[in-house]
Amino acid sequence: MENNVVIAEALNGNARVYLFDSKEMVEKARTLHDLWPTSCAALGRTLAVTALMGLMQKEKGETVTVTINGNGPIGTILCVADCEGNVKGFCGQPHIYQTYENTHKLAVGLAVGTDGYLKVTKNLRLKQNYTSQVKLQSGEIGDDFAYFFVVSEQIPCIVSVGVLVDKDDSVRSSGAMIIQLLPGHKEEDIEYLEKLDLKPISSVFDQGTKMEDYLYELFPDAKILEERSVRYHCDCSKERFLSKLLTLSIDDLKEIAQDDSIDVKCEFCDKEYHFDHDDIKELMNYVSDQR
Repeated sequence: MENNVVIAEALNGNARVYLFDSKEMVEKARTLHDLWPTSCAALGRTLAVTALMGLMQKEKGETVTVTINGNGPIGTILCVADCEGNVKGFCGQPHIYQTYENTHKLAVGLAVGTDGYLKVTKNLRLKQNYTSQVKLQSGEIGDDFAYFFVVSEQIPCIVSVGVLVDKDDSVRSSGAMIIQLLPGHKEEDIEYLEKLDLKPISSVFDQGTKMEDYLYELFPDAKILEERSVRYHCDCSKERFLSKLLTLSIDDLKEIAQDDSIDVKCEFCDKEYHFDHDDIKELMNYVSDQR
């Protein structure tokens, strides 16, 4: 797979830029979850920013979990990413196609809603996870993440994210860009960003513009630090679901054991796992021995 994230510095080293061509990742999510256009745009935008936040982590095993719930019809959006470029996610209602009456653009803000929160949980392999939460500002995802960075992490930034859905409901283009001002930045750096003529990022990639070309168009002094790959990847397995069942009480397991079998579906990839009566009985015996 080609590198699809460019990480660069600009403005004499006072800004960090992340550029992400996320079309392939979002298209895989669309097909896995049978996403309709507005659900695809909402989940796709969240996946893209979560993936970039995952790349911002330093150590192997560190993860970022983003939860968005604005009490809109799409329900909860949940995405998880790590520092190795793996990201996965789902939304509560995948079958939403809603547009704004005046522009006919996908109504992500209405689908997500604003009566709720954006929550970020970082697993930094410490005793406790770090969790921060902000109130949703628009439900359009990009503005909400920018607000999160400023309020929760004290990082002034621009977040541009978009998904363009084609007539056949496939992902025509998709992308994300995060521009962060670093400690020590100057007032002139803020003024430079305020004057930037930013185009919708999905339109930039739809026109066939390469990430590097767009980077230098915005920041002539940009220096590419790193190129990374990001992929939609679910690491679920029967063993992982078994470990979750281990947390249930004996009474709960006995209730489950009354059935001949159970089927469990992974919310991230829709894969189903079958547990027969013998699986549950063996699990109950193990739990009894441990307790």
